[in-house]
Amino acid sequence: MAGALLVPAMLVAMAWALDHLASSVVARGADSTVLLRGGTVVTMDDAFTVVDADVRIGADGRIAAVAPGLPSVDGERVIDVSGRVILPGFIQTHVHLCQVLFRNLADDLFLLDWLSQRIWPLEGAHTPESLSASAQVGLGDLLLGGTTGIVDMGTVRHTEVILDAIVDSGMRAVAGKCMMDREDNPAVLREGRDASLRDSLALADRYDGAGDGRLRYGFAPRFVLSCSEGLLRDTAAEARRRDLWLHTHASENTEEVRIVLELSGGVPNVTYLAQMGVAGPKTVLAHCIHLDPSEVAQLAEHGTHVAHCPSANLKLGSGICDVAGLLAAGVSVSIGADGAPCNNKLDAFTELRTAALLQKVKHTPAALPARQALRAATRSGAAVLGMEHELGQVRPGFRADLQVLQLDDLLDGPGGDLHSRLVYAASRSSVEMVIVDGRVVVEDRQLVALDRQRVLASARQELRGCLSRAGLSA
Repeated sequence: MAGALLVPAMLVAMAWALDHLASSVVARGADSTVLLRGGTVVTMDDAFTVVDADVRIGADGRIAAVAPGLPSVDGERVIDVSGRVILPGFIQTHVHLCQVLFRNLADDLFLLDWLSQRIWPLEGAHTPESLSASAQVGLGDLLLGGTTGIVDMGTVRHTEVILDAIVDSGMRAVAGKCMMDREDNPAVLREGRDASLRDSLALADRYDGAGDGRLRYGFAPRFVLSCSEGLLRDTAAEARRRDLWLHTHASENTEEVRIVLELSGGVPNVTYLAQMGVAGPKTVLAHCIHLDPSEVAQLAEHGTHVAHCPSANLKLGSGICDVAGLLAAGVSVSIGADGAPCNNKLDAFTELRTAALLQKVKHTPAALPARQALRAATRSGAAVLGMEHELGQVRPGFRADLQVLQLDDLLDGPGGDLHSRLVYAASRSSVEMVIVDGRVVVEDRQLVALDRQRVLASARQELRGCLSRAGLSA
């Protein structure tokens, strides 16, 4: 197992535990404490420390201690994870739960055709029931693959159904309603500027902080081509006033970039968004493939986050984001799968591996090493959620958003650097257990809060209705 490669593992573990002892709190006697015993912990701290240690999760949902040989306490659940790897849950900073129902239904198209011919008609055909089925399939898929946090863009109507599904699933998220008010939007999704903002604010009032704080609201104007200048400005002002998030797409496709230049009178996409106020530490821009140097500098200056979605970018023929260049310029880059119809997976392991490999082709084999790719999927995602001091590391005081993997199959390999094994060889099939906020949401590779067969049956039925309403065939 992985820990056998650490020499001397016990001494490293003891030294690391002593360094972190000051913030360790043992919730003795609490019925809901959990002790993960005997694992190999990928801490994701600044030194990328790996230790053989136990992990105690307190009744408050935080990690109480990380150290070898922790004694169990009264009423504590002890889970034997010997031979397993414990690491932070993945945080995917750009997904579309509303589109999961349409997986495999929008293949082999460029972005704007993909939207106009398939995705917009299908999104417009959603009912609350079909949207709920889509969200539940996506949430189950994400949790089973070790993803514990997401940034989700809903659709124009019925987004409350998605937000309810997130709360019920146990997932951590920033999520919000998609906003589309331009006159040239498809009629089935078009909304008025005032109505769009009013509905978004009502959802923010209702859902921000729901699920014991696991759900935070994020305003989601779709992209410049879908939103008027007034809607972008007003939404950005409300986000700043309420200290909430902004989530949109930017510079994914060359045709998109060209049209934005025409609409804006020659102002580049990211610059235009920044002029509207769509920038800053609580703003995440998906894709950012086609940027000029001034836009890169602005991203770094404003602290705006970029969500890199490598598989979707490849499948839509959009291009390869210069992740290594963005990181070198000081831009925060995290990972996302994007929508199931343009991926067609929601698998963080696939995105990790693809992101790292693409930078090797674009630059050199050392451009995005495994450790940095893994950091993008954990700590960088935590920064997008505004929780970099609470998520993304396995350390005392941090929230217990964790995954437990078994890396002993033929495909994993018997040795090698553990971070490299996780990025280049591991897969979602290795995930045995997932914990969010101290609660077990996947156990023995099974969902705890979602009935897989019921969700699948509902999805099949609801998809037929969506296709019929949209006038499309499978």
